[in-house]
Amino acid sequence: MSGSLPAVDPVIGGRDVPSRDRAVLTALDGTPLATVGLAPRLLAQAAFNRMRAADPAPAPVPELFAAAGELFATAELAGESPETYRRRVVLATGTPYGAIARAVGNIGNSLGMIDRINRAELPAPFAVPGCRTVWVPRGALLAAVVPNNHPEPNVTWVRALAMGARVLVRPGSKDPFTPRRLVTALLAAGLDPDTVAFLPGDHESGENLLARADLGLVYGGPAAAARFGHRNDVLVRGPGRSKVLLGPGDQEDEELLDDLAGWISDDGGVRCNNISLVLTSGSVHDLAEALAERLAALPVRPVTDERAALPALGPEHGKALADHAVGLAAAHGARDHSSHRYGGAPLADPGDGTVVLRPLVISVDRADAPPAGTELGFPFVVVAPWRPADGVAPLRNSLVVGLPGEHAELAGAVLREPTVRKVVTGRVRPWSGAPETPHDGSLAQFLLEPKGLITAETEPEPEPEPAYEPESGTGTEPEPEPAA
Repeated sequence: MSGSLPAVDPVIGGRDVPSRDRAVLTALDGTPLATVGLAPRLLAQAAFNRMRAADPAPAPVPELFAAAGELFATAELAGESPETYRRRVVLATGTPYGAIARAVGNIGNSLGMIDRINRAELPAPFAVPGCRTVWVPRGALLAAVVPNNHPEPNVTWVRALAMGARVLVRPGSKDPFTPRRLVTALLAAGLDPDTVAFLPGDHESGENLLARADLGLVYGGPAAAARFGHRNDVLVRGPGRSKVLLGPGDQEDEELLDDLAGWISDDGGVRCNNISLVLTSGSVHDLAEALAERLAALPVRPVTDERAALPALGPEHGKALADHAVGLAAAHGARDHSSHRYGGAPLADPGDGTVVLRPLVISVDRADAPPAGTELGFPFVVVAPWRPADGVAPLRNSLVVGLPGEHAELAGAVLREPTVRKVVTGRVRPWSGAPETPHDGSLAQFLLEPKGLITAETEPEPEPEPAYEPESGTGTEPEPEPAA
């Protein structure tokens, strides 16, 4: 059966390199989707050797990335149509179809403005004749270990290409399709073939790439953050643990609560900036009940349905994750506000051989209770108390902190907290922002370093203004012309 499946093979030097080490990638219901050629250590080493031996070259022009973004979003690439690509990602990852469709458009848009995004992270140019600051890669090769939960993080390693780095990409085991399609689009747009390599593999192969490359980019959970967070040559994009802080009056704002339910559940709750902890100086119980009621109304549909709002898993994995989530409440004395609304467990059968994880809201009696800070791959949120005396401490270690109402005056203090990456005030989605707004620190200042370039250029001397020549024979300056 696997012989008739589409093959996803390593790409080195712009060419597919068939591998004898293969794995069958299955959909959530167990149906085979593709065979994936794995890049063993020797093949990865060949990619390293080739890319290190390549002649240095300037960063590709922005127009190349704009063309690649258009191809990625709209073209048939390597025999794969945009619709086939979207369905494969949905079936493999369980992320709702609408989230994947939006991600495709967002990736295309990001590649179209990639130079604008990168330049926003660097200081304004230093303009003195003869003296320039040049930002250059501080390492020639970047190893990028990318995730499965959402396609958009792949923009990060494409941005690295735009800054002049050469990139070796190890895709996630469930979604090799997105980085493979991006590589194909970039090569079709004219990218130097020795600038990027696509190397599927397991966790060990990812660690091998990180050990050999000059710099590393890792997406992962708490284990990855603990393993690589101390290294200054590895940029870790770990758990989001995004939070919102409300006041008693905010809880009376029905529209705000509707928005908050969306911030928890949009894209199926799989984003790192979906809200996973809500703190309140009002009633914890009332807020948890209000959120649970709203979230329970989200429909159960097959994940391939364009209207699907919730993520799907295979039955065995889904049951294990649901049991784990419900067990968090039982183990730590938390209150489960959702499961009774579903007959006892946050699982549903959409009728397509998968299970859908329905939202789960639990509440705790203190902000540092163990469930607080837990982030799961579906709409899961903990509601906890906050008092002014607590200050910003309960908001630490957050990709995003939302202050939509009464406590917006804390924005300055929260921004000064080193473990918070972004602050949002007002009724604004946690992932909102202009392309230039930092999302999680500065990729450019991790990848690049400033060097001085001094030339013989000097400031041109201004030409003297010519003296006025009086008309012949007058001996005097002319009278001014009359005003019009």
